[in-house]
Amino acid sequence: MADTTNSASTTIKIMGCSIPERLQLHMSMLALQFGYAGFHVVSRAALNMGISKIVYPVYRNVLALLLLLPFAYFLEKKERPPLTLSLLVQFFLLAVIGITANQGFYLLGLDNTSPTFASAIQNSVPAITFLMAALLRIEQVRLNRKDGVAKVVGTVLCVAGASVITLYQGPTIYSPSPPLQRALPAMLVLGDARGKNWTLGCLFLIGHCLSWSGWLVLQAPVVKKYPARLSVTSYQCFFGVIQFLVIAAFIERDPQAWLVHSAGELFSVAYAGIVASGIAFAVQIWCIDRGGPVFVAVYQPVQTLVVAIMASLALGEEFYLGGIIGAVLIIAGLYFVLWGKNEERKFAIQKALIQSPADHDNNRTTSHIKSPIAQPLLSQSTENV
Repeated sequence: MADTTNSASTTIKIMGCSIPERLQLHMSMLALQFGYAGFHVVSRAALNMGISKIVYPVYRNVLALLLLLPFAYFLEKKERPPLTLSLLVQFFLLAVIGITANQGFYLLGLDNTSPTFASAIQNSVPAITFLMAALLRIEQVRLNRKDGVAKVVGTVLCVAGASVITLYQGPTIYSPSPPLQRALPAMLVLGDARGKNWTLGCLFLIGHCLSWSGWLVLQAPVVKKYPARLSVTSYQCFFGVIQFLVIAAFIERDPQAWLVHSAGELFSVAYAGIVASGIAFAVQIWCIDRGGPVFVAVYQPVQTLVVAIMASLALGEEFYLGGIIGAVLIIAGLYFVLWGKNEERKFAIQKALIQSPADHDNNRTTSHIKSPIAQPLLSQSTENV
């Protein structure tokens, strides 16, 4: 407990302000959601401007790799275990799922739908991750407890919400007349693209969420064997660039597609690589370390709201009834899953606290019966519990 207090005060001193750490966490998470929301809008604007769906992720991951590589090399020198062929194969496969498939499906889905619904459907990732972990028996489901029921209900709601968004577009609820585009004629190029396949786009976004969830589940055992997170991410970015380049050799054969034709395209690539992949990753790691994964995940629906406002102003995006109903179901399902996980964690802590005094008493009795040589081992065992 003392270590946590000291580290918190050190963090505040480094940042040179007297803001409480909890407030810093909330401010960081809000900034992170704005950063990710901007990424959705900027990426859609880049696609509307005609940037290649292969070139865009290549440049994004190159920038992310250049940003992460120095930190991974210098900060994780002591934590980095020896590299083996087996680990390289696992990094390559993680890159296939977490970068190539994840980002590829996302861009294809975003191009056929809108930033708001791409962000809304991402709220289903925690529930899909839980479902995958349960099927692989990494996560236990206890239907005789309220936390297990909540996680199952949340998963069902998220799947129902994603199905509604995919299968039912519905009538237009809100059709904005974007003031930014009227004031700045140059922003007309960012306008919402028409004539896209909504159902196909939603299916691509579901593939994106499945890839993201699969990456989260499969990455956990790899990080246990290779506990240098920045290095793992750097290796994945490297292999992701290689994989996209191989795909580009077959699909993107136009040399002009690799050129940046406007300041808007340059800004989009720089934003995706530096803000959405580099800075956002560092901020998210700090927030998870200080506030926990549940605290970070709770802020995810804020991103959907921010994206809706940004896309309405900048892109003139319309809101459809099916998308709104689906987004509400997904967000409700997210909170059910998070509540269930939080209750499960509380139950585990209470169980450990109940068992610890009993174990301590048993150890003390055993230490009196046996020789004094066993005393240090018993104390260490109790401390670990």
